[in-house]
Amino acid sequence: MMDWSKILVFQTIWKEAIGEDHPSYNKKVQESYDLSCKILESHYETYGAKPYDGVLDVFKYCRQQDIKIALTTGFYRKVTDIIAAKLGWNKDLDITYLCTNNTNSNIINCSVSSSDAENGRPASEMIKLAMQKLNISDIKSVINISDTPSDLQSAHRAGVLYSVGSLYGTHMEEELNKHPYDQFIKKPIELINIIKQL
Repeated sequence: MMDWSKILVFQTIWKEAIGEDHPSYNKKVQESYDLSCKILESHYETYGAKPYDGVLDVFKYCRQQDIKIALTTGFYRKVTDIIAAKLGWNKDLDITYLCTNNTNSNIINCSVSSSDAENGRPASEMIKLAMQKLNISDIKSVINISDTPSDLQSAHRAGVLYSVGSLYGTHMEEELNKHPYDQFIKKPIELINIIKQL
């Protein structure tokens, strides 16, 4: 369930544990979700986040090539905003989480969280929402980088040009290779050569 919307995670867990028809089902889901939100927000407010080595080099290359960068995440909007602020990746994003200036001053071009779409991963809606925000109409111009099974499933359902599995993220190769992908990478910097070859 990694990378699913967090409310869906708790709906699934409590459905399996006590069933949707149980009188406490909705209460248990909401209590679990609220506690999870409190823990996540506190963690990222306290510790922040940092990009993997090489990520900023890949982003710089993409900006030089006029390749748009959209971040999609299973986190809901508040946690996504905390992380983006800690990284300094939000300074030129507007209220729709889109960077509309052409100065390449922001690290990313748009941000999409699971709470921005009706269905999070493994549905393909977040990818399609990012495309819509960036005025990209051709799914075959999209490369997706995934570090979870649900992210790989999302890319496959969307029909992206190239689906890259990240082996430096949360899951091991044996967990990811059960899902459709085009290539695995062990370091973010490897993405530059993939882009050049495509």
